[in-house]
Amino acid sequence: MGKKGFNTTNLHSDRRDNPEHGVLHKAIHTSVAYGYDDARQLAEVFQGKRAGYNYGRQLNPTVSALQNRITAMEDGIATAAFATGMAAIASTLLSLLRQGDHIVSSAYLFGNTNSLFGTLQTLGIEVSFVDATDVSHVESAIQKNTRLVFVETIANPATQIADLKAIGELCEDRNLIYCVDNTMTSPHLFSPKTVAASLIVNSLTKYIGGHGNALGGAVTDTGIYNWSKFTNIYDTYKTQAPELWGITQIKKKGLRDMGASLGPEAAHHLAVGSETLSLRMDKACSNAKILAEYCAQNSKVNRVYYPGLKSHPQHQRAKELFKDFGALFSIDLVDNVDCFDILNKMDNIVSSSNLGDTRSLAIPVAHTIYFEMGAERRASMGIADSMLRFSIGIEDIEDLLQDFQQALA
Repeated sequence: MGKKGFNTTNLHSDRRDNPEHGVLHKAIHTSVAYGYDDARQLAEVFQGKRAGYNYGRQLNPTVSALQNRITAMEDGIATAAFATGMAAIASTLLSLLRQGDHIVSSAYLFGNTNSLFGTLQTLGIEVSFVDATDVSHVESAIQKNTRLVFVETIANPATQIADLKAIGELCEDRNLIYCVDNTMTSPHLFSPKTVAASLIVNSLTKYIGGHGNALGGAVTDTGIYNWSKFTNIYDTYKTQAPELWGITQIKKKGLRDMGASLGPEAAHHLAVGSETLSLRMDKACSNAKILAEYCAQNSKVNRVYYPGLKSHPQHQRAKELFKDFGALFSIDLVDNVDCFDILNKMDNIVSSSNLGDTRSLAIPVAHTIYFEMGAERRASMGIADSMLRFSIGIEDIEDLLQDFQQALA
């Protein structure tokens, strides 16, 4: 049989792995310890000579099933799942980088990722923030000690889109790890492997899980990067094929040493939620486009940030790269309109800090998730005090439109 489609592959992922008793969903395995009748086999598992489970912090059957799903979604070779998306990013970078290394990052970053990069700088890892919408800025920032380039597909909250394809070509040419955060697009809208990403990060909490009921994160190795040329791999992790050196070190350091492990109950919720990813994303993207277009014509709105609008600086790039334009957009209100008053008038749209939920959510950006960043840094990212970010869900569009109409009236 030929390769099956995205939805079919995902829906039948657990079943094709021959789970216990013929169940269609992988069971929730809560055991932390795994017993062996032959102690030699236990030793071989610890040494990486035999496949198996040794301790729940490093591996769990339910989590393994979820990892297999994500690997298939991203067309990768292996995935490591973590307790949150931030755990995935932190574990990846702390596992692969050392004091004196340098990374180039998009300046348009999720606030917590930006905060993490500040922590890396205190540990002796240099970080250069650049406008990644133009590859020339990334190229100019590369140094002799540069090891990695980090970008998001669509920036949160002002929706800038990195020059993803050109940056991938640059990283291949310079032998740099290219880490792409695919959270805002999800594997349904975009495959970072097509732009030569080495590692793909997803916050599973968001669109993949999709129901706001479980935290999780993942990093997937696409198999593109040549780890045999990466000097920071410890000899201990070179016992397997070279293409697995990177993900093995991330798992060992991030899960075994740092303990950022995903629990089996959360893994089960995320796996089941992922089965409707494409259905939810298509509806949410459709809703978002209609609402963004409405806001663009409203006199109370000064500016709309949404890649689906022709006025967006990277609209054509988004059109070429992504299946759709995403389900998140932001607006700047005109000077005499209070952002809190607008949110308080909304009924179906919930004031909340999450995104990627089935429900539509909104938040005053500068006063909450980007408050700690400070006014100067917010201004450099294009975040105004009046900005509202909307993560659009799958409600009936008539009800969402009515919310916007009455709140902005």
